[in-house]
Amino acid sequence: LGRLIPALFALNPDFLPDCQPSVEALYRISLTALHFTANGAIIPQIVQTENKNFIIRWLPAMIDRRVKSITEKLAALLPDNLLLIKKTVRKKEQLLQVANQTVELLSLFISTFVRQLSLLKDDLFENLFFQQQKYAFGGIAEDALSGGIKVWLDRYYLTAEQFKPVITVSETPTDDFEVSILVEDATQPEQVPTPLKDVLQLQQYEQHRFKILQSISLLTPFVRGLDTYINLGGTTPVLFDLNEFTPFLLEILPAIRLLDIKILLPKSLQQLIHPKISMRLKKKSAGASFLRLDEMLAFDWQVALGDQLVSPEEFEKLFTNASRLFKFKENYIYVNDTDLERLHKSMTSEKPMSAYELLQTALAEEYEGATVSLTDEVRAIITDLTSADNIALPQGITATLRPYQERGFSWMYKNSRIGFGSIIADDMGLGKTLQVISILLKFKEENAINKKHRALVVAPTGLLTNWQAEIAKFAPSLSTHIFHGTQRYLKNFDADVMLTTYGILRSDHELLKKQKWQIMIIDEAQNIKNQDTAQAKAVKSVPANIHIAMSGTPVENRLSEFWSIMDYTNKGYLGNLKTFTEKYATPIQVFNDNHAIRKFRKITAPFMLRRMKSDKTVISDLPDKIEQNQFATLTKQQAALYQKTMQAAMEEIEGIEGQDNQTLFKRQGLVLQMIMALKQICNHPAQFLKDKKYDATLSGKCELLFELIDSITQSGEKVLIFTQFTEMGAMLEKFIAEKFDDKPLFYHGGCTLKQREEMVQRFQNNRADRIFILSLKAAGTGLNLTAASHVIHYDLWWNPAVENQATDRAYRIGQKQNVMVHRMICKNTFEEKIDEMIQNKKHLADMTVVSGENWIGRLSNRELRELFC
Repeated sequence: LGRLIPALFALNPDFLPDCQPSVEALYRISLTALHFTANGAIIPQIVQTENKNFIIRWLPAMIDRRVKSITEKLAALLPDNLLLIKKTVRKKEQLLQVANQTVELLSLFISTFVRQLSLLKDDLFENLFFQQQKYAFGGIAEDALSGGIKVWLDRYYLTAEQFKPVITVSETPTDDFEVSILVEDATQPEQVPTPLKDVLQLQQYEQHRFKILQSISLLTPFVRGLDTYINLGGTTPVLFDLNEFTPFLLEILPAIRLLDIKILLPKSLQQLIHPKISMRLKKKSAGASFLRLDEMLAFDWQVALGDQLVSPEEFEKLFTNASRLFKFKENYIYVNDTDLERLHKSMTSEKPMSAYELLQTALAEEYEGATVSLTDEVRAIITDLTSADNIALPQGITATLRPYQERGFSWMYKNSRIGFGSIIADDMGLGKTLQVISILLKFKEENAINKKHRALVVAPTGLLTNWQAEIAKFAPSLSTHIFHGTQRYLKNFDADVMLTTYGILRSDHELLKKQKWQIMIIDEAQNIKNQDTAQAKAVKSVPANIHIAMSGTPVENRLSEFWSIMDYTNKGYLGNLKTFTEKYATPIQVFNDNHAIRKFRKITAPFMLRRMKSDKTVISDLPDKIEQNQFATLTKQQAALYQKTMQAAMEEIEGIEGQDNQTLFKRQGLVLQMIMALKQICNHPAQFLKDKKYDATLSGKCELLFELIDSITQSGEKVLIFTQFTEMGAMLEKFIAEKFDDKPLFYHGGCTLKQREEMVQRFQNNRADRIFILSLKAAGTGLNLTAASHVIHYDLWWNPAVENQATDRAYRIGQKQNVMVHRMICKNTFEEKIDEMIQNKKHLADMTVVSGENWIGRLSNRELRELFC
């Protein structure tokens, strides 16, 4: 356990679905045990081992109903046989299942936490309880000590008996309080508890009377006067005046309740009110004019008494003495010096409330856990912020946006108009890029993007050409400039949109800060998740009127990553990282605090849009299969090798003369050889050169593949990667294992039937196996791989029928998810031109029935030049 517990807490909880069920189960057990320990929901138990030693172990406090409920729910989630016990049966050792493995596992973890959180002392009993020290109690006069410990611990188990005491409190007309004892029969929970005086008199309790009195006597150290109450036959209740009752209510009754003893309080005491600082939010004076929504709010301090707010002056009048209980309307309020000091400090603080803090308070409708009051004007402002109005799409957009995409566009546009940035965190495949391009075009048509104020897009290197192609396709009136390579000068920048990479921005941020930017967009925003990196600091240093972040995985490991991205889009909105960690990250990640989760969602919802493909309101807008071209850029080495190989091949092809069948056959063979060579170069230079330089950075396609895999796996989804080359599949297996520290499955012709069956079973049923590389020939048909929601064609066959057959390994009967198909194409190569030709001539029969690229071999020299050069 000493090694297991740190390993479990090192796991990213977001990725638990990818782990083995047993690992996920142990993680849940460890977290539950930690929560029980942190909240004191644990009880000790003395047990004797086989060698006559005594030890103290710690158990979840099943006497607490919440603990019992949580433990029962946990038990329903756990797989069988997580914990086995070794026993000798008929002289043979056997592993047997434990009767209640959930409680036993929780006990193991809780006892470990108790031992790790305490120090070894010189005291026997402290070490017995807190260090799991063993002791036989075999010394002189020690025989009774173990029994004494058991008797002392019996109060933790008194409610395990059939008859349980119930404490009842009632008010008197003289403002005193009466305490009485009732007795409840656990076998008849619906029956009204019986007063103690009846238990002592009625014959039906005669056999149980001693046991009942023994249980009640365990409470005498807690309740002053309980002995007298019992001796008087339960006829005269224990009486408390207000001053005596206050510590009894606040200190004694909570301890008794922890023993799972029911306490019946009058309605006025069931919700004891502690005053809290609160506020009344209002709109600033009507005479002021504001462009930013967060600058429109003002407030007055209030005191929250439950759900009711009173002014500080009214609160002063309500009480005359601190540190006491007093009645307010139908409930009791408890005020002590600490409450008063905290209220006074808050209301007299010279530190002003920031505009962002006021906006968060208005969105959450609470301040430090207390309800706040909103004027009708403020409520109208918040309603307007959180409502979805449709904004007219730009006229020049050459695409039909789906309804959810139109909503995303309108949401980003609206945020920009009231002075806020946006995080668009739609799931991969929902078209974030198209929505953002629509915003850019809208700004251009409104002259917000002009000669003085341009747009800046920052993306991973592998996505630059994708952005350029998408803008040209969907917004042809937007001009673009790629700021990359060695010749980078702002004087050459004369376009609406600059496209650059994170690496370039990190190097040239001082230069880029000189340009005035209307809007700055970062794609794959998780690249700035670590706020202390030079890259994140460089991105945040570039000023722009509007900031937009795009990410399918805004939180990969911890909430501090989300803070970093929000710090880019709306700097200062979530405060500094230390404050954010204290208020949200720790309560949510460590303690699963539902209140903190709800508040976090309320204050971030207006500025982050997250839609999932699994959402029925979104999925109804989507086809079952979505195809998308992914454009890669050749590296310098690839480009040089490509040009040299292509020119040599074309010269040889053009040198062939004659039209007889043998000559035509030879020519066609040379064309197919050229295609094969260029395709291998586009995949990776080492595949063509056979030089064994297995370095993923030498291939632009590999770099783009890593971007895709990262997004897919971070979303907890699975992917099939098809290649027609077994050699390339082996290289991808090596590259992916090195990059992601996770060896993928690889299905190819050299695998035995048993290996193939095992791989399919693993991919379909094992959550940890998320990446499956497949040879197109070996796995293009017949397999059922519906666990995948993404299919990547690393190299294309240029036969739609063959592609579809491969895609149908995932897109088939039994598939419950949308399937995203990614077709990888190298920009400015024959791959792009051939794909464009196929898309334009898809209706031609010979394009779908002939095998592979044979049709290309029949093109003329001129057509080949157009296609390859």
